[in-house]
Amino acid sequence: MNISSLINSLPGACAQGLIWGIMAIGVYITYKILDLADLTVDGTMCTGGAVCVMMIMAGFPVPVALAGAFGAGMLAGLATGIFHTVMGIPAILAGILSQLGLYSVNLRIMGSKANQAVSVDKYDLLVSLRYIKNVAFYKNTIFVAAVFIVVIIALLYWFFGTELGCSIRATGSNPNMSRAQGINTNVSKIIGLMLSNGIVALSSGMYAQYQGFADVNMGRGAIVIGLAAVIIGDVLFGKFARNFAAKLLAVAVGAIVYYLVLQIVLWLGLNTNDLKLLSALVVAVFLALPTMKKQYFQKKTSKGGAGRA
Repeated sequence: MNISSLINSLPGACAQGLIWGIMAIGVYITYKILDLADLTVDGTMCTGGAVCVMMIMAGFPVPVALAGAFGAGMLAGLATGIFHTVMGIPAILAGILSQLGLYSVNLRIMGSKANQAVSVDKYDLLVSLRYIKNVAFYKNTIFVAAVFIVVIIALLYWFFGTELGCSIRATGSNPNMSRAQGINTNVSKIIGLMLSNGIVALSSGMYAQYQGFADVNMGRGAIVIGLAAVIIGDVLFGKFARNFAAKLLAVAVGAIVYYLVLQIVLWLGLNTNDLKLLSALVVAVFLALPTMKKQYFQKKTSKGGAGRA
């Protein structure tokens, strides 16, 4: 094991973590704010990349292609929202239905092909694996992705301070009380799902540029990575994240930590076929940590109390 190879791989892991950190912020909106388990993400993570790549290949500027990806993600969230609120389908099943349907939609978007490549040599991409080293700082993928995260956090901080944003937060906290206060909780859920999936698709558009192609399976297991980032951010930085913006930043940093851990484990010799298993174990461990901490401290307190009695 060569330590220099690990050091050389860390910038790429940071860049990838930042891009997936944007996706994790989208997952945070449904998982933490709306208190919904939205599995649409696995489909949306491909939809955004497919739309972005096809629009770039059609001659659209990259910013317009990313806006198209964001819009496509919002439409996917709208479909899930309608399934859940109008048709009365449980949120988790509504997400599965949307995810299933998006597989065919994504194939249609990519011209019935399983993947579509977009070369950095042919197109002026915003981010790329090649932009990690030996480029001006303003073109560096890490810098660009970090700027995106800061802008997204600032916009979300403003939005969730508005009347509509507060309605969405209230709906997630206590839907019954929200309805009693005259809030249309169905509309709040739909808007939250649309915003969440739009951000996921935006991340997907950047990720497709970063890796140089969009693939119909690129979103498989995305919800696990998103949840891992949210949970890691909450466990490691929850005590320091006092306000909403800090919590969103903690989620993005959680994604970076997740990819750095993966990179170190791969450097140690893990078979790449076991990555999904490792991802599941990482999520399980961080999910269990808060409960284990509570049980540990409760036992410690009870033992201390018995000694003083």
